[in-house]
Formats: sequence, C-alpha cells, structure tokens
Amino acid sequence: MDELDRVLGGGLVPGAVVLLAGEPGVGKSTLLLEAGALAASSGRVLYVTGEESAAQVRLRADRIGAVSDGLFLAAETDFGALLGHVEAVDPSLLIVDSVQTMSAAGVDGVPGGVTQVREITAALTALAKLRSLTTVLVGHVTKDGSVAGPRTLEHLVDVVLHFEGDSRGQLRMVRAVKNRFGPTDEVGCFELGEYGLLGLPDPSGLFLSQRHDPVSGTCVTVTLEGRRPLLAEVQTLVCEASSEPPRRVTSGLDSARVGMLIAVLQRRAKVSLGRHDVFAATIGGVRLTEPSADLAVGLAIVSARSDISIPPDLVAFGEVGLAGEIRRVTGVQRRIAEAERMGFRRAIVPAGSDLLSAAQGRDSVPMLEVREAADIRSAMAAALAS
Repeated sequence: MDELDRVLGGGLVPGAVVLLAGEPGVGKSTLLLEAGALAASSGRVLYVTGEESAAQVRLRADRIGAVSDGLFLAAETDFGALLGHVEAVDPSLLIVDSVQTMSAAGVDGVPGGVTQVREITAALTALAKLRSLTTVLVGHVTKDGSVAGPRTLEHLVDVVLHFEGDSRGQLRMVRAVKNRFGPTDEVGCFELGEYGLLGLPDPSGLFLSQRHDPVSGTCVTVTLEGRRPLLAEVQTLVCEASSEPPRRVTSGLDSARVGMLIAVLQRRAKVSLGRHDVFAATIGGVRLTEPSADLAVGLAIVSARSDISIPPDLVAFGEVGLAGEIRRVTGVQRRIAEAERMGFRRAIVPAGSDLLSAAQGRDSVPMLEVREAADIRSAMAAALAS
C-alpha cells in the first residue's frame, strides 16, 4: 500500500509497535485487513479482533478481496488466549483490533480502563521486541480526536498513526504523529468505497470545487503535507450578525487562527467585520493546519465581505503575522509547480520568496504569473484587482 508506506517511512519495521487511532466507522479495520492480506504474501499474519466475530471479519475480507492463505483470523478478548494464538501461528505480523477490548487476568480494572490498556500495551510491546514481531494496535479516540487511554500509551509504542475522515464522505487520510523510523509530516490519502480503500497518489482535485462561474468568498491555496504539495480551496461566508456576539464558525481550519486573521484584517487592513458572522470551511474534508494557508483564508474573507470574486485561476499562500506582514514559507518551487500542473495561471506569494532559486532545475519557464506581496493589503489589491 503505497500511501500507507509513505506515512510509515517505507513500510513496517520488524519488531515495531504501531498504534492506529481513529473515530468509529472511519475504516481502521478495513485498512488493516487490506494491509494484513498484502503482508500475508511474505509471511503469516494474525488478525485478532475483539469487536467483531471471525465470521464478520471474513465477510468483510471477502467483500474487499483481502482473503489470503497466510492471513489467520481470531475473535478473542482474553489476553492470555491471544498469547496462545501467537504461539500457535507464529506470525510475522500481529494486528490487534482493538487494544481497548482486551483484558488480562490479574490486572485490576475493566476492559478499556487505564490500567488494563497500559499493562496490555506494555506486554505486547515487550512481546514484539522479544520475538521481532511487528505489531499493529487499533486504538479508540476521545471526543476531541486524541488517543483514548493514558498518555503513556503513545510513549510505549514506536509509531502513532491517526486515521481521519468524515464518515459521510469517501476521503480518508492517515497521518503520523510519532514515528521512530521515518518522518512525522507525511500524509496518505485513500478513497473509501464499496470494495475497500483505494490509494490516491494525486488527491489535489478532491479539495477543489467544480464551478464554472467565479463566486466571492473562495480562494485556492497550496499546502505541503510532508513533501507532497496539495491544492485546497477555502470557502468563506460573511453576513450580518443576527445575535451578539458575532459567530465565528470553522470546518477544516484552526478556529483560533481564523480568529487571529479576522483581527488582523480589521486592525491592519481596515476591513469591517465586528458586526458580521464569519463562516470558513475547506472542501473535500481536508484539514489545513499549515500556516501557509493564512493568506488564502484572509483573501477569501475579504472577498466574501466585499462580494468581489477572486479569479478562479489564482492561488495564494503565505503566513500572515499580527502586524499584517506576509511571511515566507518553504517549498515555493513545489507549490508553484503543483499549481501550474493543475492549470492555475496566477499566484500570490510572500515577498522575498527567492523565485529565481525556485525556478532552478525546471525544464521550462513557469507559465504562472507570480506576484509578490509584502503585507495583507498589497495581497488584497493584487487578488481583487486581477
């Protein structure tokens, strides 16, 4: 699975313990079942489920084509019985779905409790190191999206992956938040369909809306997920407030950062937003956490407030500071190349982005018209006057 290998830094490491966390129904079991079937071609794989019966897992495996002679299924919640299965099968890969459903005799607490989860994870980690057994644990998440259980759970394992996605959509993303064997800034993209997960090596088009006519309040940016540039569209809506205080609603964006951008626009660019509700969202379920999206978010808000559309062939990226300045970002060359590949013809970038260095190594002169902006006001003038 190229997309999963990308996040892991090349693939699974013998003896490594991987924790995969995600919300219920996002597709964790499907992902691991497919990965287990692929790994079974080079060694035995033991898939232990405590949330479903073996027959249910087998039905899913039949549906997504993840049946293999080297993939063994067991429905078990007792940790002692799990160890017995490991001794009998002698696998090279162990998948436990999920660690919160396991219970160990002689350990205080109920299954899923802090003590049980900590002790079972520590025992599985010791087993993985002793037998050089690659182990993947499925973990639940809390309401705020963090891994459920004690914080020491993340310190015990070697790799922590987060599986994200809107259960109502098809896009799924895997992020590494801890990786002792590779980078922690990569992201893998999948599409969840009827027959399993399909890797998306070129997901940029998923994060752009399909419109024929320009609409105010929208702007496209280029974000870097690891070494991968992704185009994403930001949509905003500004309307008169119906109550006090005005509402600030975000989806796929950091609400605190959007609030900061609103304050910068009011103070530095004289954009009146104090008596207006502001709604900001991304397209396709992507979450933008990189500060380089600041400029696109700010321009989209100004566009919505003035009801003047930004040209659909324009992209903008840059970090906005509290003084209204636009700070430089990394990977300018890759961002511009991706925007050009996707058909965009204009770009607004931070001043001093060293565009000559960014153009080195290219086979041809970029067709994009690149404009530098030192502050948010000059960026607004460049975007709205285009």
